[in-house]
Amino acid sequence: MLIFSVLFAALILSYLYALLAGSISIELSQLVAVLTGRETGLPHRVVLELRLPRALSAFTVGALLALAGVLLQVLLRNPLADPYILGISGGAAVGALGAMLLGAGRAVLSGGALLGALLSMLLVFGLAHGRGSWSSTRLLLTGVVVAAGWAAVVSFLLAVAPESNLRGMLFWLMGDLSYDAPYSWGIGMLAVGLLVSMLIARNLNILARGELQAAALGVDAKTLRIIVYVLASSLCAIAVTIAGTIGFIGLVVPHMLRLIGVTDHRSLIPAAALLGGSLLLSADTLARTVMAPQQLPVGVLTAMLGVPLFLALLYQGTRHR
Repeated sequence: MLIFSVLFAALILSYLYALLAGSISIELSQLVAVLTGRETGLPHRVVLELRLPRALSAFTVGALLALAGVLLQVLLRNPLADPYILGISGGAAVGALGAMLLGAGRAVLSGGALLGALLSMLLVFGLAHGRGSWSSTRLLLTGVVVAAGWAAVVSFLLAVAPESNLRGMLFWLMGDLSYDAPYSWGIGMLAVGLLVSMLIARNLNILARGELQAAALGVDAKTLRIIVYVLASSLCAIAVTIAGTIGFIGLVVPHMLRLIGVTDHRSLIPAAALLGGSLLLSADTLARTVMAPQQLPVGVLTAMLGVPLFLALLYQGTRHR
């Protein structure tokens, strides 16, 4: 398909931009020499030790968030659903900020964020399910309430935090890829998420039309909803653990693709992963270069890049109809 050719080209350009741009300029010939093992000096260290790991982290987080957004919009049947609507990011934020207040290292911070995200996932599911079945509306309302509770705890932690910790805490809340992020297991989770999502993509097409129609066509809607919830929440938890809370990607990327005609989930799922990863990769490169040596929170750049693009696509789609 043409759309995948465009997305792969955008991904390649995004990676080249991420590896070449920075406070230390790297020429294309130097990059080729580094990747082929003919360069072992400063460009080798800059590319392989700094820029490439961060670029992999950015792509992984963007793809995880976009994929989680696709799944949650089907599960909740709500166009405003994004990976953070069910309070997963709030639980992760409480765990990560608590670790920061204790002066913990990166490993403990990541562990605290992951533990908080998983706790929030179980809490929302347990409260929404109760003693009987749960509906999309009940799940959504439970997630919103739990997210509000976590937000109150986050505000309290920021209020009592010493000033020396505030900058790092605020950067984490706005999305930060400058840490030594454990992206390798994020890539593994992304691969698992893509595989499971593609296996259930046909059923997602049916579920998107309504549970009654899904039941009429032989789809076990209850089991499918549980699978989608656990998968989407896990993807969001891993993304938040790696990079903090980065908004916009999971909400808008699926809509961008739908506006240009990609509606079948067998195509939408991989396309969303490619576009989300490329968008966050480009935004992160801008975040570390536009005001170098000062770095900006990447979440700010995702909104600056995505909002005009999405509004333009929305205008064109409305005009076409």
